[in-house]
Amino acid sequence: MKKTALCFLLLSGCATEHGERQWLAGDHHIHSQFSVGWDNSNPPKPIVGGDAAYTITKNAEMARTFGLAWMVSTDHGGPNHSKVNLEQAYPEILRARDAVPEVIQFVGLELNTPGADHSSIIVPHDEHESEHLHEYESQFDVREPWPNDGSRNNEDLMLEALAFVDQWEKKPVVIAHHPSRSATGLDRYGATSPAELRRWNDTAPDVAVGMEGAPGHQAAVFKKGIGIQNFPPWVLARGAYGRGHPTMGGFDQMTAKLGGFWDSMLGEGRRWWITANSDSHVHYTEGGIDFWPGEYSKTYVYAEKSHDSILRGIREGRIFVTTGDLISELYVTVESESNSASIGEEIVTKSGDTVTVNIRARDPIAANVSGDRPTVERIDLIIGKVGERSSDPSLNNNPSTQVAKRFESWTRDGEYLSMYHTLRVDQNSYIRVRGTNNLEELEPEADDHGENPWTDLWFYSNPIFIKVR
Repeated sequence: MKKTALCFLLLSGCATEHGERQWLAGDHHIHSQFSVGWDNSNPPKPIVGGDAAYTITKNAEMARTFGLAWMVSTDHGGPNHSKVNLEQAYPEILRARDAVPEVIQFVGLELNTPGADHSSIIVPHDEHESEHLHEYESQFDVREPWPNDGSRNNEDLMLEALAFVDQWEKKPVVIAHHPSRSATGLDRYGATSPAELRRWNDTAPDVAVGMEGAPGHQAAVFKKGIGIQNFPPWVLARGAYGRGHPTMGGFDQMTAKLGGFWDSMLGEGRRWWITANSDSHVHYTEGGIDFWPGEYSKTYVYAEKSHDSILRGIREGRIFVTTGDLISELYVTVESESNSASIGEEIVTKSGDTVTVNIRARDPIAANVSGDRPTVERIDLIIGKVGERSSDPSLNNNPSTQVAKRFESWTRDGEYLSMYHTLRVDQNSYIRVRGTNNLEELEPEADDHGENPWTDLWFYSNPIFIKVR
């Protein structure tokens, strides 16, 4: 038996080849009390706790409670917020690292992105992390200047920002947030467009590496406490996607639509990954619309438990995402007679060769936070062709994408589900995997207003590329 196949069967994560790599759950989009409000003075002064409610230490404690191994603090701001991050938020991150050492904590930011919706930056961990973040926010955040400088809100400045951080000795990661929240309909995008995301990736392919597949703000249906009358109806939809096109199974349309934007990026061979997060500001039991970090959505990264390894795992796409703890491990490999590749990797083979896709997922028996024991009812193997880069940056579809196999039965060994499928490969391709507890939908459908998010759960892997010699 080949070594890669043996590692796969033993669920060891191929520890003999990759040291201590394992699936580590995390969240890269979390707000603290340093996502401030503002008074009406000139210039405005920050009001700590004015937008998000909790200390960074509290967020880390809740992340630990709900099984996260890593997190990123991503406070956003307004006039001179870079100073708030540098002088108040960063010292609190240092205290939180001491208080909750079980959770690897990154310095980050939700940028008011020039020419687009929000995006996160995950700053590499070193002695200069706070200064690097201060440089980035002060120079490129749209809301940083006072009086407001409307000229900042243009895509060219975002491309300049990406080129700027691409020159850092240790490169960060930038991820587009809730990319279709301002869309006006299916394939009718708002502040963030396919063309913009392509240009981000073209400018800094090792930095601008992906987007939120599943946005946060998914607990509005459970909202308790005062102030619900102050929320406009669109905020109360899953993901606060109520102004245009809703989420689909809790996922953004750019991810959820088969053969849509994500598949168009993968069809160009772009290493463009998806994540999931809480976007936690205020918990739904205390008047907000949010789950705690890790309570509902998790981004799993295959990495050693260290800052550098986790950031590298994100950059390289060794990621799967899940909602509602539908699964807790996912191993996907593509194997030929002489080679193999796992999530985020590439396998090289010959035209006409047959490859085997092995899938092994852990479907936990234990109840999730809601008290449910959701079970995986179907797993879909999706394949698409990879061609040349399109001359049209607004490309939004990949017509070659299809479901190669829908699994509704498999071999079960305790909590682990195993299945495989063989494919004949005749041109460059990619495969990805998704699964659900929802047998009523062959494809994720638009979410109804007031839908219970715990009843409609999905997981997605990032792709494996197949290159034909």
